[in-house]
Amino acid sequence: MGLVTPVAPVPIGDLGRVHFTGIGGVGMSGIARIMLARGVVVSGSDSVASQQLEQLAALGADVHVGHSADYLGDAATLVVSTAIRPDNPELTEARRRGLRILHRAAALASVMLGSQGITVAGTHGKTTTTAMLTTVLRRCGADPTYVIGGILAETGLGAHDGGGSAFIAEADESDGSFVMLSPNAAVVTCIEADHLDNYANLAEIEAYFGAFARKIAVDGLLVTCADDPGARSLAAASGDLPILLRSYGVSASADYQVTDVASRGMATLLTLTGGPRAAAGLEHGIKLEVAVPGRHNALNAAAAFATAVELGFPPEQVAAGLASYRGARRRMEFKGEADGVRVLDSYAHHPTELAADLAAARDVAGGGRVIAVFQPHLFSRTRIFAAEFGAALGQADEALVLDVYAAREDPEPGVTGMLVAAEVPGSRAQFLPDRADVPAAVAGIAKPGDLVLTMGAGDVTALGQVILTALAERGGER
Repeated sequence: MGLVTPVAPVPIGDLGRVHFTGIGGVGMSGIARIMLARGVVVSGSDSVASQQLEQLAALGADVHVGHSADYLGDAATLVVSTAIRPDNPELTEARRRGLRILHRAAALASVMLGSQGITVAGTHGKTTTTAMLTTVLRRCGADPTYVIGGILAETGLGAHDGGGSAFIAEADESDGSFVMLSPNAAVVTCIEADHLDNYANLAEIEAYFGAFARKIAVDGLLVTCADDPGARSLAAASGDLPILLRSYGVSASADYQVTDVASRGMATLLTLTGGPRAAAGLEHGIKLEVAVPGRHNALNAAAAFATAVELGFPPEQVAAGLASYRGARRRMEFKGEADGVRVLDSYAHHPTELAADLAAARDVAGGGRVIAVFQPHLFSRTRIFAAEFGAALGQADEALVLDVYAAREDPEPGVTGMLVAAEVPGSRAQFLPDRADVPAAVAGIAKPGDLVLTMGAGDVTALGQVILTALAERGGER
């Protein structure tokens, strides 16, 4: 695939009619939604019909299912993402015509021009932290514009054009395109090796995060996790930049220190205490609660809190905003319960994310077992991290591993979900290459009190309701 070449943002008024190839994606549809709200004529296409396409059509976009050069119409600008293949007919036609072609991040930079940009980057936790921060600023009356890489449960939207000056956006590092953004404030949750189909190694990833930090506006803000080696190194390397540096985490060196993390059902409680560089009034700590499970979500809440108070919002109002947070879809999302078995859904697709969400699931399950249903995402990631995926799935009592969700990649000989299943310790994993076999398999092993967690960035999310149906039928429920 490779990394994206950065370009300067184009003012939205200069884009003309804009066509999105892959408009149904969460990020792409969010940008399209903002453009529509600001009077841009928008069209787009995607390979499959979806609720996102229906919503955009209702807002005035000309949308199509499938891809064709004819769908470009009289567009002056084409927006694509890294997931769009080079031989896509719309991209090919746009090149033939000499149209302006923008990467998704460049389009995001265009709609952010003139706003107080607040971005969240990092290998893990971006969507949840962005969603938490959005909820906080909404509850504080700031009415921010936002573009999240997921759906905010409170609003049912992944993007909204607000009336305030703040623009909150998830900054995707997967292809290096986040260096096109020039925020006033940025959060970096962690920096780990991932997306090695684009990056050569971790050192190159770290270099891009360094470039991202250098794009923060003068007198801007960078908030990093003091517990993560990569984020901590980024903060140290950014010490000579003309920006404010703040940190959060369990570490005693954190400006906003997290203590007393505890679980209560699907909620997480924590205390946040401010150090000498933190906002005033936090020396004795403030208690926070968020309605999502897991110690990693305590850190995400701390990131959102630290960012909001450093931007000038009152700590008590920020705490109340976090308490009102109701999650984002596919981020430890509760799908339902049938025959005494609860089913949750997670977007986790990296070994670190699997480990964190399975630890959270263990807290939620209490005395019940945890059954993981994992769909590997990308052949390259499966090949590179098979052993790490297996080790993470070892935290579950039972693991069902599906075949690889290809996404933007072509198959690799010998790379299947079996590579992961074979690495799960204790022979506690089954490889189920046919997704249709999963509901019956879960119904055959799950007991009342157990928790089932579907995991992955692909279409594994669709299994939640089907599993619930199979469990209900097993229990004789109607």
